[in-house]
Amino acid sequence: MSDITVRGGRVLDPANGFDAVADVVVRKGVVVELAKPGGKASGETIDAAGLVVCPGFVDIHAHLREPGFEHKETIATGTQAAARGGFTTVCAMPNTEPATDSAGAVEFILRTAAAKGVVRVLPIGCVTKGRAGHELAELSELADAGVVAFSDDGAPVTDAALMRRALEYAGMLQTPVIDHAEEPALAAGGVMHEGWVSTRLGLRGVPAAAEETAVARDIALAETTGSRVHIAHISTAGSVELVRAAKARGLPVTAEVTPHHLTLTHEAVLTGPSEGGALAYDTNAKVNPPLRTPEDVAACVAGLLDATIDCIATDHAPHATQDKLCEFDAAAMGISGLETALALCLTAIPLEAAVERLTIAPATTLELARHVPGIGSLSKGAPGDVVIIDPEAEWTVEPETFASLGKNTPLAGRTLKGRVVATVYGGKVVYDAR
Repeated sequence: MSDITVRGGRVLDPANGFDAVADVVVRKGVVVELAKPGGKASGETIDAAGLVVCPGFVDIHAHLREPGFEHKETIATGTQAAARGGFTTVCAMPNTEPATDSAGAVEFILRTAAAKGVVRVLPIGCVTKGRAGHELAELSELADAGVVAFSDDGAPVTDAALMRRALEYAGMLQTPVIDHAEEPALAAGGVMHEGWVSTRLGLRGVPAAAEETAVARDIALAETTGSRVHIAHISTAGSVELVRAAKARGLPVTAEVTPHHLTLTHEAVLTGPSEGGALAYDTNAKVNPPLRTPEDVAACVAGLLDATIDCIATDHAPHATQDKLCEFDAAAMGISGLETALALCLTAIPLEAAVERLTIAPATTLELARHVPGIGSLSKGAPGDVVIIDPEAEWTVEPETFASLGKNTPLAGRTLKGRVVATVYGGKVVYDAR
């Protein structure tokens, strides 16, 4: 833990309604005050004049791949990517090998993160053993070991009775359940959104109904059990409307949306004619749930702005080059998203909204203050997690320069606006692009 003063920036702290030029003073790893600019500095000093200073971002949905898939990502490289993206907290999804379905697996992640990570890692445990969907994992054991939520992400809990029991147990443990809302019978064999692009390319599509029927089921189970369900990576206008109606009825339902579902459509898969006049496919735009229509994107943006959707989460899904350098049907699903998240968000929503939905909103959604008091804020006594951003900076996406081992992004060569200048975790600078 270190002392640091971030001086003279525009400080945005949505948790406390603070928006003014100030100095952020961190001592012994925690925030001690937001001071008038120009006062006595403590420890290392960062000049943030002309820049925006806010709490470190919180990502409640990322795939760090370790253990089991270290050729795609490790906790070390994933947290380095997080720091570059302004994230000081990353919640690690459990689709590892072995899956995070035991206290031992949780302890491995926490121990590795403490030794090799550069930002905070909070594990998410499995809903079912091995994420197989047949038998509940030892949820109480996982909660005691330190998981912040339960999820089989990457695989939906298709058995409604099992999902009901999971919600009942999780409710007693006061730990949310995150569901990958997808009806497998409708999505089976689909590799992108079902629409005119899939028809033109001759690819099997995933209809919006595959997500929406699962969301409707989860909402019904939340009502039945009184336990909260969190909808991961919402992507369709119909799903947004279902969540909106559920919230209007006071049901315990929350949702997240990814930066790519706020900004990209299924047309990203279509890259134009290749040599010989054949249509070209961009496997880097293959993601689950798939990129959908402009109308779905607009609905997700509107839902985020009116608080139907609670927060932004990256669904960072890094893959090795060979996982994407193949025919579309065989390519892995996922986008490496930590390092482009801020800029994508700023193309969709205003700065102030983006900061709120990347900081206190995700922390509140998963009630992370139960595990890390003050997280997502610059309150006195909160962790000394600070990100400094230049919302006007333009830069070109060069995947080969990513800290993540996953270079898989459909944004290669695209110019974006808004970049992280520096990231401070626990009073220590863990990324500095000054």
